[in-house]
Amino acid sequence: MLRRFLLALLLVGVAGLGIFWWLTIPATIPANALPSYTPDPANGLTTFNAGGCSSCHAIPGQPDRTRLGGGLAIPSPFGTFYVPNISPDPKDGIGGWTEADFVNALSKGTSPERTHYFPAFPYTSYQHAKVEDIRDLFAWLKTLTPVSGKARDHDLPFPFNIRRNVGIWKLLFMDGKPFTPEPTRSAQWNRGAYLVNALGHCAECHSPRNFLGGIIAAQRFAGGPNSEGEGWVPNITQKGLGDWSEKDIAYFLETGQTPDGDTAGGSMARVIRNTSQLSAGDRDAVAAYIKSLPPVEGPPRPAKKKEG
Repeated sequence: MLRRFLLALLLVGVAGLGIFWWLTIPATIPANALPSYTPDPANGLTTFNAGGCSSCHAIPGQPDRTRLGGGLAIPSPFGTFYVPNISPDPKDGIGGWTEADFVNALSKGTSPERTHYFPAFPYTSYQHAKVEDIRDLFAWLKTLTPVSGKARDHDLPFPFNIRRNVGIWKLLFMDGKPFTPEPTRSAQWNRGAYLVNALGHCAECHSPRNFLGGIIAAQRFAGGPNSEGEGWVPNITQKGLGDWSEKDIAYFLETGQTPDGDTAGGSMARVIRNTSQLSAGDRDAVAAYIKSLPPVEGPPRPAKKKEG
C-alpha cells in the first residue's frame, strides 16, 4: 500500500512539473512572422524618448543619455535588479541580437536565450507597443556608439531568482493585447493613451502593486509607495492632479516644473530628461490623456512618525 501511495505521489509530482514546464514556456514571435519592413530610425528616436530607455539604461553618473551601458541598481521588495547594457556592443550589449530578438524582448519579455526577463523590465507595458515602433527603436539603437562592460548579476533571493517562475507571473499579469484606439476619442487623446500606457509605461511606477508585484488594476495610476525605496509616488488621476490643467501637465513634462513652482526630483527627473525631448504635440497628447483619467483613490499613506 505504501509503495502504491509513493508511486502515485511521484506520478502526480512528475505530472505537475510537466504542466508547470508547459505553462511557463517563454513566448516568442518567430522571425518569419515579422513582415517585410523598412525601419525609420527617426521614429526610433521618438520611441526611445517616449519609452524612457535612457532613464534606466544610461550609465549612471554621466550626462550622455545615449551611453547605454546599464548598471543602474533598482531595489525592490524582491531583491535588487541591475539594468543591462543595451548599447550595440556585440559582446556586452545587443549588437549580436536579431530584430526578432529585440521584438521578443520588448513585447514578450523573452531573452534571445529563450528565458524569461524579470518584470523589473516593464514589458507588461511595452507589450502594447506597435511592432513597427519597436523595430524602429532597434534600428536607431544600432546607430549609437557601442559601450563595453556588462552589468552585474541581479541580487535576488530564492525563489525570486528562478526565472522559470516568471512564466506563471506573466500568465497572471500579461494579456498580450496590442493597443487599440478608442473610436469615440480624438486622435490626440488616443496618441496620449498609447504613449502613457505602452511606450511611456507610466502605470509601472504610478500604481500600487499586490504582494506578487502585479499592478492593482482598480488603482491604476493612483500612486503608492515607491517600490525602489523611500518616498511616495504621486497619484496622477484627477484625485491627485485635479488642480492641474492640461497646459500644466504638458509644461511639467517639458521642464519638470510644477504649477506651484516645485521641481521634479528622484527618478522623475530622469523621466523629464526624456519627455522634454518629445515634440510639443506628443506632450500635449499625454497631458490630454492624463487629464481625462477619472479620480481614483490610492492606498493610504502611512502616518508620519512623530519626532521623539
